Amino acid sequence: MRSTASLLRLLFFFILAIILMEWVYTGDEWAMFTQPIFWAIIGTAMLFAMAFEICVEGLRYVLFKTLSEEQQSNYLAKEALRKENQFKWIQDAYTKSLGSKAIEEEHEIILDHDYDGIKELDNDLPPWWKYLFYISIIFAVVYWVRFEIVGDYNQAEEYEMDVAKAKIEIAEWKKTAKDLVDVNSVVLLTEAADLQAGGKIFSNNCIACHKADGGGGIGPNLTDKHWILGGGIKDVFRTISEGGRAGKGMISWKSDLKPAEMAQVASYVLSFQGTTPAEPKAPEGDIWNDPNAPEQTTETTETIQEVTSDSTAVENTIIK
Repeated sequence: MRSTASLLRLLFFFILAIILMEWVYTGDEWAMFTQPIFWAIIGTAMLFAMAFEICVEGLRYVLFKTLSEEQQSNYLAKEALRKENQFKWIQDAYTKSLGSKAIEEEHEIILDHDYDGIKELDNDLPPWWKYLFYISIIFAVVYWVRFEIVGDYNQAEEYEMDVAKAKIEIAEWKKTAKDLVDVNSVVLLTEAADLQAGGKIFSNNCIACHKADGGGGIGPNLTDKHWILGGGIKDVFRTISEGGRAGKGMISWKSDLKPAEMAQVASYVLSFQGTTPAEPKAPEGDIWNDPNAPEQTTETTETIQEVTSDSTAVENTIIK
């Protein structure tokens, strides 16, 4: 396992495992950044890979011990030669790409320059430098044709497109980011988990004034239709966040509760509507009507009355 080949095999296996895991994962984001189990699986797979390499190395050592001294010497000599030439092909390919000459042939590429006996060889540029230069030329031509001749988007348009895309992504993210909720975006929560969390917050902070069943004590009754500062989810959220009436209302809870927690407890408070507390406090405030509820028009009322009258007439006819 201490050999270079073993380390390269482990590195290749590590990269392959990451690619396969990302390919299997169907989410929109990188699994390595969003799924904690990702690295647990990769770590387990790497442990098995290292165990395999150790077993192979151990088997090679056992087999080596079964050889005679002469065979062991021959084996070690071959291994030393193999390691010496293991990456020789890379060095040979690089040397060939340089186009350099052997010392015996350097007289063929000596330039006429002579500085105090120091002569200059006309060697080729390093291949990495030369090919990067070629790539930069191709890139410059493609860029020039795309943006100067064809007239693709400019930097200002690219900026506007990126900003618009970012705004869409932020809006989508805010829909699921509960802690970013405010009085303008809060909605009534109906999931059991949210109401349970809101009930726990209510029990820890609110029952001293409103009682456990919402019947009211120091604070108002939460079960009737009368509200002092409004009975909608936004109204209750605002009251919890900013506090009640100055001097005699409840305190502000925005420094103690997160926005998501205020939304949960506000939704829990509204779940008291229609319930019957053991000792209900007298109503306070005005009857609250939802301004967003559809209004019943005069025409609708008249139609209902006509239908009711017709139904009564039909019933009387049937009875007769």
